[in-house]
Amino acid sequence: MGIHPNVLKNIRHVTPYVPGEQPQRKVIKLNTNENPYPPAPGVRKVLEEFHTDALRLYPDPAAELLTEELARFYEVEKEQVFPGVGSDDVLSLCFLTFFNSEKPILFPDITYSFYKVWAELYRIPYRCPKLDKEFRMNRADYYQENGGIIFPNPNAPTAVYEELEFIEDILEHNRESVVIVDEAYVDFAGKSALELIERYDNLLVVQTFSKARSMAGMRIGYAIGNKELIRYLNDVKYSFNSYTLNQLSLICGAEAVRDRAYFEKNIRKIIQTREKAKGELANLGFAFPDAKANFIFATHPDYSAEELFLALKKADIYVRHWNSERIKEYLRITVGTEEEMRILFDFLKHYIK
Repeated sequence: MGIHPNVLKNIRHVTPYVPGEQPQRKVIKLNTNENPYPPAPGVRKVLEEFHTDALRLYPDPAAELLTEELARFYEVEKEQVFPGVGSDDVLSLCFLTFFNSEKPILFPDITYSFYKVWAELYRIPYRCPKLDKEFRMNRADYYQENGGIIFPNPNAPTAVYEELEFIEDILEHNRESVVIVDEAYVDFAGKSALELIERYDNLLVVQTFSKARSMAGMRIGYAIGNKELIRYLNDVKYSFNSYTLNQLSLICGAEAVRDRAYFEKNIRKIIQTREKAKGELANLGFAFPDAKANFIFATHPDYSAEELFLALKKADIYVRHWNSERIKEYLRITVGTEEEMRILFDFLKHYIK
């Protein structure tokens, strides 16, 4: 016996976000943009010394320990920092908090697919200006009337990075809208839009511990911006879930932020591997936008992306593929360790003749 139609009509139906596969066995895993190296050594020490008795207590709802470390690292005031359970949690709360106009919000047609899911879940009207043939945003598309703007920089899944001049132009043309720059991958790219937050009170920058800080499993994200925007975000958070980050995440997160040297060393290592991988892919005949993230978005003129995806998967090498119209001939390849990339390229050299 099925659910009564009158019950069904009052249930919210959405098309959910589909995350990358998480195989439960050892494979070459280059499909979810995780950092291939461990977190800062201090994180391991925290885990070894953590007293489980602390888990019987609620965590600090204001996440002061982590907020203060982030404020110190980025040289902002702690009232300008909003932590959350991964950047997805932070971004979702941003949609709830800032996108409440009847005007459509704007984000690119090829971008992080969770944006469309949140917009539909929260019944926010949206419009998706098309990226050009080089997968770049056309700034003029964002001069139109809107209820807010969000985009990743570098973009996902394309790995294309826009310079700060581009972002500042968008901000100048949208003084009456909140503009959110999702910087999950900015540490592998160039300058952060954080440089602009003191000049633009409508700018919110969102970052994560999942990529450059090697802590995807801890689920830590944060937004930085004008104090008033952060206060409104906190109001929504406290109306939704007061205790977001757990005790262990707060302590480990703070420890990871303290170790700037390890953070910067890991980033350099991944960038070096990425640049080497670009050369290998080009030698094999692949084409790709200039990657400025910890992944490369590549296509081959002589091989179907789906064919390559399935052949790689059969060999226990996981990359990401979408059947979306404009990008169905592309693979998103996470930058792994030198050894993981060697295995990938050994396979491709034998497969592509």
